[in-house]
Amino acid sequence: MASINSLLRGFTAIGWLLLAGCAAHSVRNDAPWAATAPVEAEQAPPADGSIYHDAQNMELFTDAHAHRAGDILTIVLQESTQASKKATTSTSKNDSVALAAPTIFGQAVTLNGKAASVGLNGKNAFDGAGSSTQSNQLTGQITVTVAKRLANGNLFVRGEKWLTINQGQELVRISGIVRPQDIAQDNSVPSTRVADAHIAYTGRGSLADANTQGWLSRFFNSKWMPF
Repeated sequence: MASINSLLRGFTAIGWLLLAGCAAHSVRNDAPWAATAPVEAEQAPPADGSIYHDAQNMELFTDAHAHRAGDILTIVLQESTQASKKATTSTSKNDSVALAAPTIFGQAVTLNGKAASVGLNGKNAFDGAGSSTQSNQLTGQITVTVAKRLANGNLFVRGEKWLTINQGQELVRISGIVRPQDIAQDNSVPSTRVADAHIAYTGRGSLADANTQGWLSRFFNSKWMPF
């Protein structure tokens, strides 16, 4: 009876650990992905009587592309990856050993009237094959903000987009480093030009839950199961 109670307590502990792992992988509104607002210093009120006021943004001769913290930039998602791997192994080995019957004083040794010869035969064969193919594609657009301007002029951008559709929420996140030279005239840059890119596409809700295994099923399909 004590062993059964210990086994139940062990399964309960494993269940709590798996539930904690599920909570760790849930979608959260993390602050590191939030938009970055520019830091503005307090300015004196503009004086009347001039043609242009300091409070008005009249950047007639400046670049309209994102170039400072807080500016927005559109990332065009053009992610497409394909991977394929195939391996085949085949081995074979045959062994054969034959020993003639020994002779004593010119006479062959016999056993029950038969020559006492020895013969060994062995055969070993192995065939193995493996194949793996994976394809992923992500397209769309997401507008992010410039979080920091690096010393070499590159821009560190980050942002996220939430979409609430029917009974679920879809989330797209991206962060990385963009060169100002790669920004197009419409203030956009393809995701293939984003260095150190971290792109996440996930969701939560009834649809996501329906396509997710339960914690007990994940335990029996995990690497910790010896069977």
